[in-house]
Amino acid sequence: MRWFARRLCFYVFAIWVALTVNFLLPRLMPGSPIAGLLAHLTPGQLAANPGLIQTYQALLGGGHESIWQDYVTYLHRVSHFDFGISSSNYPTPVSEVVGRTLPYSIFLVGVAFLLSFIVGTGIGMLAAWRRGGAVDSVVVPVFMMLSAFPAFFTALVGLYFFGLQLHWFPIQHAYDSGIVPGFDWTFLSSAIRHAELPILVVVIAYAGGWVLNMRTVMINTISEDYVAMAHAKGLRDRRVMTRYAGRNAILPPLNGFAALFASAVGGLVFVEYVFSYPGAGLTLQQAVLGNDYPLAQAILVVLSVCVILANLIMDVLNLVLDPRIRAS
Repeated sequence: MRWFARRLCFYVFAIWVALTVNFLLPRLMPGSPIAGLLAHLTPGQLAANPGLIQTYQALLGGGHESIWQDYVTYLHRVSHFDFGISSSNYPTPVSEVVGRTLPYSIFLVGVAFLLSFIVGTGIGMLAAWRRGGAVDSVVVPVFMMLSAFPAFFTALVGLYFFGLQLHWFPIQHAYDSGIVPGFDWTFLSSAIRHAELPILVVVIAYAGGWVLNMRTVMINTISEDYVAMAHAKGLRDRRVMTRYAGRNAILPPLNGFAALFASAVGGLVFVEYVFSYPGAGLTLQQAVLGNDYPLAQAILVVLSVCVILANLIMDVLNLVLDPRIRAS
């Protein structure tokens, strides 16, 4: 319990650091959200509304007070899940924009990363168990070669061949035009269809790391005495591979799950940009280019908290699966 309390305090501190960095980063960019809004107005509109700048400052939060006052206001608003008004989608609240785009990214990254973990660890386990076989000699090098390319490059190649040349997948947006988003099969089937190619790109880009990691750990685990004892008992190869060797070998790759998840979240911006996929990554890129402080801060906060929570979940799973941690 003390171990869990220490880890929980560490992650609370990490969230505070993430919130502080998210507050400072947009303010280091040139320009301001007020200037971005005023650029869309004519001189006549500004002259007819002399108090417009003050109104925008009050809605967007900050810009007319000291940075410390803005920081206190920012923390207060974040604690109440109030991120203000989006300047690039004025007068839409930031929470509404994030709520509209975040589910697409959660579905994309969640499904893709889970599949890459399952595929990568499965292939790595089988390659180590049958060293020198077809999987070890052909499949593993192919995955390693594919994972050597950046995710955005793989996305561009997949878009060109599978989308433009072969027409196997849709190449942009999250669903077909003319469909109203909702919990019905027409929308869900279209959303799944549009997410297939981005998910395939993420799996190809990140499965190779799991393959190599699992293969290396599995080779060392196979030489352990308890695996030889399981063979001596006459147990089937599949059961020895999964229940004995694989169950223990998966712990080190599981420790790296959160780190690779953070990398996948970072690459989300480029993948969504290539496919014009309206998720949090593409929205973040548009917010940064449009000097939309509130929206950029909100998305950075959400992505940072997701990565921190992924680390916390992995720590809890290690606590449950590894008795050595519970005994320490």
